[in-house]
Amino acid sequence: MKTTAIVLFILTYALLLIFPRVRAYIALASASAFVILGIMPVDKVLSTVDWNVILMIAGTMGIVSLFIESKMPALLADLIIQRTPNIKWAVISLSLFASLISAFVDNVATVLMVAPVALNIAKKLNISPVNSIIAIAVASNLQGAATLVGDTTSILLGGYENLNFLDFFFFQNKLGLFWVVQAGAAASTFVLMYIFRKDKQKINAMERTKVEDYFPTVLLVGMVVLLIIASFLPNMPSTINGIICVSLFVIGLVRNFVSYGNYEIFKKAMGEIDYFTILLLAGLFVVVGGITEAGIIEDISNVFVKVSKDNIFVIYTLIVWASVVFSAFIDNIPYVATMLPVAAGIAKVLNIEPYILYFGLLIGATLGGNLTPIGASANITALGILRKDGHEVSAGQFMKIGVPFTLAAVTVGYVMIWLLWS
Repeated sequence: MKTTAIVLFILTYALLLIFPRVRAYIALASASAFVILGIMPVDKVLSTVDWNVILMIAGTMGIVSLFIESKMPALLADLIIQRTPNIKWAVISLSLFASLISAFVDNVATVLMVAPVALNIAKKLNISPVNSIIAIAVASNLQGAATLVGDTTSILLGGYENLNFLDFFFFQNKLGLFWVVQAGAAASTFVLMYIFRKDKQKINAMERTKVEDYFPTVLLVGMVVLLIIASFLPNMPSTINGIICVSLFVIGLVRNFVSYGNYEIFKKAMGEIDYFTILLLAGLFVVVGGITEAGIIEDISNVFVKVSKDNIFVIYTLIVWASVVFSAFIDNIPYVATMLPVAAGIAKVLNIEPYILYFGLLIGATLGGNLTPIGASANITALGILRKDGHEVSAGQFMKIGVPFTLAAVTVGYVMIWLLWS
């Protein structure tokens, strides 16, 4: 049984790498195989899926789609540009703005919001937009680990360890991941300042975007506030965060339909939910549950402990930097979904709290995608925008910014987590 589970798991990962466009269906097929072969008991399938995570992702994506449609992010970007003296500070300000937004909004959505502003600036000044849009993409990836709703990987960790919104700020009387990410962001901003040090062309004031509907902004802020309030209330259902996100999205849909009477608005907002990622996660939850049932997670944990000779620092270092390397080439969602129980298993073997391993995993996996142009969906999206505008970007061009940016951010996060949690 264990051999069958290992072969099926390896085959699943290989197919996920080879056929990324259909990876949701691969995960679902693999999950079905685990059930049919009797590795995953049928009565445990539904309980293996983390419905809080699924609901949070669906609701957050829906609210974000309404927020983008309202043009509020574009207005905020315009206000930032009006206060910058030259292209260097405009790019750095846009990248910081992208990183701030992506702490609460999906990274791809952030790039789609902010990149057009950079394109507009480049066309007005008759300069290449390549470096500025790459900077926006890597900055948006950086903040994914900062909050509970910042990225799918954060939502996965929150669901796995039942962490609430405030736990990402302060946890067990120590600074949380939010502050670790901000320290990494500060270090990587100095990298951007060096890269753009010669870009001192002045920028003329741009026409300000008009926002006609502020309700989606209220919804987004309300989501954050309610997630914080829920963290203080006792005896909440395990899916409370997901219920909050989905409920606010439904309120936004109903309000839009009543206000405008346009079914297309409803249809568009529902279409913005990434059902592909949701199906992928549902399948992966069952797959990981299957290899856990077969005892493979425990075996992997023991291998880590054996290789490191019970040295926690060595294990922590392996997890962080292996996550950076793997996430540079593979999707970090299936990787984190698999590695969370491995980290828990390692901690159990060593009889330590697992949080230092969880946080190291999240920092490495979230930021590692910035090493290469294919390491994160936001990077692929940014290069697609540039290609559509007539700019082909080589891996070398991307990595001139991505590599130093990533190394600066991860190194600071790696050191800070160890100092705080060792």
